[in-house]
Amino acid sequence: MQKIMIVEDDEVIASAIQKHLETWNYEVYVIDDFEHVLEKYVQIQPELILLDISLPFYNGYHWCEQIRKISSVPIIFISSASENMNIVMAISMGADDFITKPFDFSVLTAKIQALLRRTYSFSKSMQVLTYKELVLNILDATISYQEQTIDLTKNELKILQILFEKSETFVSRDDLMMALWQSNEFIDDNTLSVNMNRLRKKLDDFHIEHLIQTKKGLGYKLYYE
Repeated sequence: MQKIMIVEDDEVIASAIQKHLETWNYEVYVIDDFEHVLEKYVQIQPELILLDISLPFYNGYHWCEQIRKISSVPIIFISSASENMNIVMAISMGADDFITKPFDFSVLTAKIQALLRRTYSFSKSMQVLTYKELVLNILDATISYQEQTIDLTKNELKILQILFEKSETFVSRDDLMMALWQSNEFIDDNTLSVNMNRLRKKLDDFHIEHLIQTKKGLGYKLYYE
């Protein structure tokens, strides 16, 4: 059953969407903690997010940007603010679609189904990530280079998955800790360093010098020539 997370501060609208989507056999989570949306996303791990623009504490643009730092999960904005600038802003922040309130539930359902189909019919056929000659196999938790394969722990796999997915940029320590432990508030900062050092030592078997680069203030990044 696919999970959908609704971030909408109008309880009537959120409840109506939830009831409708549950009739389509989706597992629906309505968020009412608008100060910790990113943490809720990491905890729930939904296949799709419905996100309003106007929210308490931080607006939908903020949360879309934060989620995009760690995930490519499909995001549909739902908002009564239908001006072109809001639509452009939503898409530029990483949203996949935009629906103006009030909307027809059949249109919402069709958009959700189409986006889920496009996203996951493709991703399920590709259970590996690549970076140059490195191959990360998500299914069996291994990383391969040329003819050599290394087994990974759950945390090592998650670290590498994020670094592979974000290979064009540095990934901050906060983003890695959030993805690994669903919070960066109560985890000793040294815990990530320990996991990273173990992973680096394991990857030394590939004899690739400084495969995981560190840049102070920016985080970690895959790199080799």
